[in-house]
Amino acid sequence: MVTRNPQRPLAGIFWMLMTGVCFIMVTALVKTMGPRLPPGEAAFLRYAMGLVFLLPSLGTIRNAHLTKRQWTLFSLRGLCHAGGVILWFYAMVRIPIAEVTAMGYLAPIYVTVGAALFLGERLATPRIVAVLLGLAGAAIILRPGFREVSDGHIAMLIAAFVFAGSYLVAKVLADEVKPSVVVAMLSVFVTIGLAPFAAADWITPNARELAFLASVAMFATAGHYTMTLAFAAAPMTVTQPVTFLQLIWATLLGLLWFGEAVDIWVVLGGIVILGSVTFITWREAMLKRQVTPDAPATKV
Repeated sequence: MVTRNPQRPLAGIFWMLMTGVCFIMVTALVKTMGPRLPPGEAAFLRYAMGLVFLLPSLGTIRNAHLTKRQWTLFSLRGLCHAGGVILWFYAMVRIPIAEVTAMGYLAPIYVTVGAALFLGERLATPRIVAVLLGLAGAAIILRPGFREVSDGHIAMLIAAFVFAGSYLVAKVLADEVKPSVVVAMLSVFVTIGLAPFAAADWITPNARELAFLASVAMFATAGHYTMTLAFAAAPMTVTQPVTFLQLIWATLLGLLWFGEAVDIWVVLGGIVILGSVTFITWREAMLKRQVTPDAPATKV
């Protein structure tokens, strides 16, 4: 008997590799662009330009017949995600790419805790151990008392936490409306949520910055699309380990393009965090929960 959606692990791995390439391009472009534009404005322009990719989804959104409660949840998610995006843009131009990438893996850890607190998920002993290991990985990266913890590090810690809130709301909405609507409404409400921050500290972007942000929007949209293809082709237990390559690529990119020294503690901490996320993903897949987002989902 043929299944409706046969698993294709090689295709899933390929699409997750493409997802990693797209998101690494996002980080490289933002880092290269530099800090001249305020993070709120840069994030707003990235999402505003990305709205053009939503045009094919307008009919689906109109036909969704969203309730008042769902509109409220979409607004809440947009506000959370907007805050996370601002913090991510702030951190990206102030700390090494490898550190941003490694600390971004914390969001699924926070989601696991949030799912237990707010969605009634059972936090069994193995999951508690995995969460503690993930937090230990963050401590290895930051090494407070042994190195300076900058405002960029603090921003990324908070960003991962805020992104986790966004994904918890998305989990609730995903049980009620189509995934395409969830993705499209995120872009709409994040753009709206970022607009006041952009207006409050507006600096007219030049042609180079607009080109960079348009490219960021293109690669980010492509990354979310290829990630969706990866999830459709293979279970997360297959695609999750592939996300580790993003940390390797980020480290090499920082070294070769931006002259950032390789910090073995950052790599080690990233491995610990991602190992924790992979275990949580595997366990939830076995229990048919699948609440934790894949690591690339924490990207902008």
